[in-house]
Order: sequence, then C-alpha cells, then structure tokens
Amino acid sequence: MKTFLTPVLLLVMVFSFTSCKQEKDGRMAKLEAVQDTLSITILQTADIHGQLDPHPELFWEDSTIMFKERGGLANIKTLFDMERKANPGRTIVVDGGDLIQGSGYAALSEGKVMTELIKNMNYDLIVPGNWEVVYGKKNMLEILKGYDTEVIVQNMYHDDNKEPLFPPYWIKEIEGVKIGFVGLNDPAVPVRQNPIFSKGIGFSGIDGELEATLNKLKEKEGVDVLFLVTHIGVFKQLALASNPVAKNVDYILGNDTHERIRDLFQGKYAKVTEPGAFGSFVGKLTLDFVDGKLVNDHYELIDVDPEQFPADPELQAMVDKAKAPYREEMETVIGYTSTPLFRYLTVENPMDNMITDAARWKTGVDISISNGFRFGNPIVPQEGKPAPITRANLWNLLPVNEKIKTGKASGKQIVDWLEQEMHNAFAQEATERFGGWLVRFSGMKVVFDSSKPKGERIQEIIVNGEPLTADAYYSISACVRPGDPLDNLCRMPNVKDVEVMDYTIHDVVEEYLKIHSPVSPVLEGRAYDPSLGKYSFSTVPGTEYVFQ
Repeated sequence: MKTFLTPVLLLVMVFSFTSCKQEKDGRMAKLEAVQDTLSITILQTADIHGQLDPHPELFWEDSTIMFKERGGLANIKTLFDMERKANPGRTIVVDGGDLIQGSGYAALSEGKVMTELIKNMNYDLIVPGNWEVVYGKKNMLEILKGYDTEVIVQNMYHDDNKEPLFPPYWIKEIEGVKIGFVGLNDPAVPVRQNPIFSKGIGFSGIDGELEATLNKLKEKEGVDVLFLVTHIGVFKQLALASNPVAKNVDYILGNDTHERIRDLFQGKYAKVTEPGAFGSFVGKLTLDFVDGKLVNDHYELIDVDPEQFPADPELQAMVDKAKAPYREEMETVIGYTSTPLFRYLTVENPMDNMITDAARWKTGVDISISNGFRFGNPIVPQEGKPAPITRANLWNLLPVNEKIKTGKASGKQIVDWLEQEMHNAFAQEATERFGGWLVRFSGMKVVFDSSKPKGERIQEIIVNGEPLTADAYYSISACVRPGDPLDNLCRMPNVKDVEVMDYTIHDVVEEYLKIHSPVSPVLEGRAYDPSLGKYSFSTVPGTEYVFQ
C-alpha cells in the first residue's frame, strides 16, 4: 500500500528539516566562533594600603550598613592563581598603586614589609599611587624595584635631571594581540600629601606629552587595545575618558578613590573602572578577540571572600614572617568600642568623631580638625561585647602619626577655609575635586548644601553652642603636615599664635581610650547636608553609580 503525503504534511517535514539544519548550522557557527575567539583576562587591584590580612569590610545593602570579612594578600594570591589556571598564558594582573602605606606593619617597616610579599604574588604590572611617596623617594624606588615586576608611570621624574623614574609604558603581546599600558599618577601629589614626602620627585600633568605617548602606542607601536592605568580618582578618570587627550585609549583602569565600580562607565573615548580598596575586591575585565579584533568585553568586581578564596599557604607563611618583628606592638590592645567604628561616609563618620573628640579633649581648643581620609578598616563589636582597638587598628585609622599643633583663626577664615574644603569634596567640575572626603571636626556643627556653587554652600555654623561670628577668634587644632608653613593648619593659612605640641595624634588617641573606654561614637550631624541625608556615600555625577 502506498503512502501519500499531503501538501501540509510535506510542508511540515520540509520546515522541520530546514529548521534542524539551521539549528545545527547555528550551533556549528557558535562552536567555530568560540574556537576562533581569544579571551584575555585583566585582573586589577587598587589601594591595598598595606593591608595584609582579611578584615571587616563595610557594605551598604537594603539601606543598611553591614560588615563582612574580606581581603588578605594570601587570599588574593589564591584568586590570582585560580584565574591564571582558568585562562593560562592569557591573564594579566595589574595593581594601580598605594600598596605600601596605610597599616602599622607598613608604617613601622617604612613600606619594606610589602616588598617580598608583592614580589611573590606575581603581578605583571604595577603603577605607583599618591601614597607611594610617603617614606621618601629613596625608599619608594627601592621598594618598587624590589617587586621584580614591571613598574610604569609616565609623569614622574627625578626633579634634578628630569629623567623619568620608571618607563612610561609596557606592551604585552598575547597570541598576536598587542595590549598596551600607560601609567599615570596624580600630578597633585605634592599638594595632597605632606610636601616633604615627594621631595626630589617632579610630576607632569595631563598634557601634550601624555597624549603623545598614548598616540605613539596606538599609531606607531600597533597596540590593539590601549589601557591607561591612572591614580587620579574616579571623577578625574571619568573626565579624562572624554578628553581628546585620551582619544586613542580604550580602557582607563582607575584607582585612588576606593570606589566599587561594578559596571564599566562609558566616556566619549574610553571605558572606566575602579575596583574598591584594601584588597577586599579584585576587578576582572574579560576581552574577547576574533581575528585580532576586540569584539566584546565583560567586567565584574569579585569579592575577596576568604571562604571562597582560602589563603595560599606559602604566601600566608610569608605574611606571618613579615609581621613577626612588629606583631607584639601592633596587636597590643589600647582600648575598646561598643559601637562600630567606620569611615565610609563622605561627610561624617564615627571613627573621625572619636579622633577629633580625643584631640579637642587633650588640647582644650574650640575646634579640632582631622583630614577627610578615605581609609581605615571598620572595628566591629561582636555578640554585644565591646570590640578591642589595637595599635594596628590605630595605624589603619591614622596612617601618618604627626604632632598636633594649635592656633587661632577668625570666623571668616574658618568659613573661607571650609568653603574651599567643601569644594574639594563636592565640586561638580571633576578636575576641581581634591581626592578625599570632607574634613572632619569636633566642637563645630555645620549645615550646608553641597549642590550650591563655591562660596555659597555653608548655611549655618555653630561653635560652643553659638553661631560663628566672622570677626571673633577661635582656637583650633590639627596635625602637622611636614613641609607646610608653620601658620598653616590643615590647609588653613595665616593662623595666629601657632604652637606645636610635644605629643602626636597617636599619643592623644591612646591616652583618650585609656580613660574613656569603651567609647561609643555615633553619627551626630556635626556636618549635615539635608539633600545627602544621614548616610552619604560617594556619588559619581553623570552616572548611575551606587556604593554597595
């Protein structure tokens, strides 16, 4: 018996055959594309600030502050090794600076505790940051050369002969694809840091020389993808991404402001990222190439969770050995806190409230001032018990231990100074921002509007329970900044009756904690902008960035 196919059934069979063939062809095309795709991984750390071990890290989740353990050099090493194993020969590991300062172990060794550790983490490339100068030019050069890896920076040179400190760029070729990197440190280092730190080092800016270097790599060296590794802060990095100077740049690996960027920012010319700080995060950028051409990228920010990335045993042993000469002093308990001490808010933080309260208690002045530092790992009480504060913690909070000096300034001087400090932190023009958060203080309450132009932000200042008077004089204290004029307190010029005390800020905090522990500092509205609210984390104008 013959079987006859109806036209409809025949059409269905033809359609099914065609569909299956198309699906098979599609799978084959995808398979061939995968086989022809070269994926290169770029891993980035930034602003580790001498942190050697896992530590509490602050997160903002569901409008609530949370603390989780993150970081650790040996844990980062595990992450690096896992990523290299997953993409062998195609992984480049970069650090963007501020490695050697920020902890007591780093300070007591003048950064040298980091040399062998960083050398054995097997970075491919390192760029110096603004704090690399903290222990002087000689130490900086010795430590960075001791890493035994590529160190690049285009705009730092010997002040006496104008010769560059390091090569300006580095090129890596992977299976026919050329990846180029140019390093750039903050030209404002001699202003941001104590001027004496960078003695003997010159800095150039974002200028024609930088542009010529970038153009050379893309146009003459034939670089397929060009990275600019910058340590100038997220605001200036975003501005640079749309500056014609960077017209040949593909990616800006940003550093300095500790922001946790989880999606690449797109400028006019380049894409920008910044991977947090303290070794708590590693940025991972995956680049896909077909026939030598970049066809896709993917970025993620990886939490360095010690449970997911256990410490590498060999590097952890090296960390323990490096800490040994300083451990007893660093782990000495100097006080306790019954509330979390942290420093992640742009305006006011419990950590700085404690420090400035201690300084005002010791000096008896009307107003005590502290810099708007962006670093200092949280200290968190557990199970309702006060948390110990060690000398290691103190160095994390105050990584530069200078003597305190006092003086007197008029109300008008204070207003003018504070308006400038607010502009440094909140200027809408990125190039006018200074790097840190708003200065902190005790003895003064300020209401302001960060959205106003310079000179119009302050709405009210109260000192000693009374409105600030322009022609009245107020006593103030701040830490010495070596290299500043004597009559300059925390960038406030022409202060009268200046006196340098014979004690340091560390001496003061230790004495204060000995008497007042457990302390319990909280947010009090010492500086308050109604539009920012109580919990004011960093914002990046023109983006959808949210601190998490």
